[in-house]
Amino acid sequence: MSNRVAFASLGCKVNQYETNAMSQEFLNKGYQVVDFNEVADVYIVNTCTVTNIADRKSRQMLRRVKEKNQDSILVACGCYAQVAKDELEKIEEIDLIVGNNEKKDIVGIVESYKRNMNNSNSIVNSEVGENSISYEYYNGLECNSLISDVMHQKEYVEFGTTTYTEKTRAVVKIQDGCDRFCSYCIIPYARGRVRSRKLQNVIEEVEQIVKNGIKEVVITGIHIASYGKDFNSGIGLIDLLESLDKIAGLERIRLGSLEPTIITESFVDRLSKLDKICDHFHLSLQSGCDETLKRMNRRYSSEEFEKVTELLRKEFPNASLTTDIIVGFPGETEEEFETTYNFLKEIAFYRMHVFKYSPRKGTKAAVMENQIDGWVKEVRSKRLIQLSDENESSYNSKYLGKSVEVLFEELCGDYYRGHTKNYIEVWAKTGKEDLENKIKEVVITEVTNKVIGQP
Repeated sequence: MSNRVAFASLGCKVNQYETNAMSQEFLNKGYQVVDFNEVADVYIVNTCTVTNIADRKSRQMLRRVKEKNQDSILVACGCYAQVAKDELEKIEEIDLIVGNNEKKDIVGIVESYKRNMNNSNSIVNSEVGENSISYEYYNGLECNSLISDVMHQKEYVEFGTTTYTEKTRAVVKIQDGCDRFCSYCIIPYARGRVRSRKLQNVIEEVEQIVKNGIKEVVITGIHIASYGKDFNSGIGLIDLLESLDKIAGLERIRLGSLEPTIITESFVDRLSKLDKICDHFHLSLQSGCDETLKRMNRRYSSEEFEKVTELLRKEFPNASLTTDIIVGFPGETEEEFETTYNFLKEIAFYRMHVFKYSPRKGTKAAVMENQIDGWVKEVRSKRLIQLSDENESSYNSKYLGKSVEVLFEELCGDYYRGHTKNYIEVWAKTGKEDLENKIKEVVITEVTNKVIGQP
């Protein structure tokens, strides 16, 4: 039996987590996981649909796969597959389209397809996991879709395997879905409503990760601030973090993107008492102008957001704050952009991920009036990127001559690369000691295009 499988993951850390979980499932079944650029018998593309650009990248990748092996099985899964089955069915190279809820059964789905792919003009029922799945074949030419309605999914779907992404850091998914329905975002339709993972299951996975020698976990999900919202127990994100902080051997807990509204005095007070929490907070802002925020259906004002940053910096004096910003949102006037620019300058984020607004079919924003010209988006984007670069340089310079703790991740040429708790990337010259997966005190000796340290 041909047993070489290759994966490509586009988009967010949730997709990254799920790709690694699927990969582990294949390994457990005796498959060999190879690089996506190598010849494989099965290719799985975990797609993203956060923007039209993400859709295009997903399609381009899918169309190129069979150039490596015409006889391979090509599977499209993930968020783009979930919301745009009809579009993907037009790509003749694709053999299977699999929804987000079906990822956990990916091995059974592929193996069932292998067994039945020669049964042309027939419907074949196959037991996959707990579900009986029907595949309909038309002379073996048409792709087959296995996509359930995520909007009716009420419970978190477990993979049943422990996964991690790097030798020193593991991404841990704690919830799925989002109930916010921002006007520019298609993700609630791709991921469904909020479903939280059982606290004990998260703890057990992190304990296993620590046993494998991993020192840092990154808590991720589609909307982690909503963790526990669907429970009747009153357990929320902070309760989960307090439980993880007690796990022996775990050194660092890093948070994924946070909705600003979760940051209250009580939340920050409890968070500040956790020794393992990294003082790096990614707060999803999107705009610094209240009028733009209203059109985006974001549920806070710029003033409320500013208070959130003050709360965090009070309890975490060295905190690095990062954010996402959309420029050129429909109706964003020059005055609104300047309001955003000035707000961002005042907050002084360590780093900003700047996105030029891209209309996403199926969202309210895509049909709004006053869509912004591309060249205007480009100009505004460049201004914010320049501001971000200046902020990062200024922040890093404060550490020149100071001692910091770095978790070193990998050897890159003559340097080991790693990160501080507040997510400064530090490079240290190689010596006799192997620094990989070790936390070391480092003195920052140089801050230019790279931050250089001396252990």
